[in-house]
Amino acid sequence: MNSFFGQKEEKPAGPDPLFAATTEMEMYTHLFNNMAAACFEKCSSRKHKEPDLALGEMSCSDRCVSKYLEAQEKVGVVLQKANEAQALQQKNLAEMQNALGGR
Repeated sequence: MNSFFGQKEEKPAGPDPLFAATTEMEMYTHLFNNMAAACFEKCSSRKHKEPDLALGEMSCSDRCVSKYLEAQEKVGVVLQKANEAQALQQKNLAEMQNALGGR
């Protein structure tokens, strides 16, 4: 597309910010839905006598959510380290291929 002065607009290099935001929102929605289902199944009473949660249900839900989010954070750290190691490995492989191809 041409800009006002007749020059072509440059697209920003890197990932599309809208796609990244949409993907992140879908990920958080999935995380919330799984967490809510798991913690509700574990902590809610089968006999719904009152519209509000009982004290035991509330504390169980708090602990469940805390543990779920802590586990997700730990998994994220492990995956981040694995991605960094894989990127370094690919970089080293590319450097080796360039070094061997340059002879």
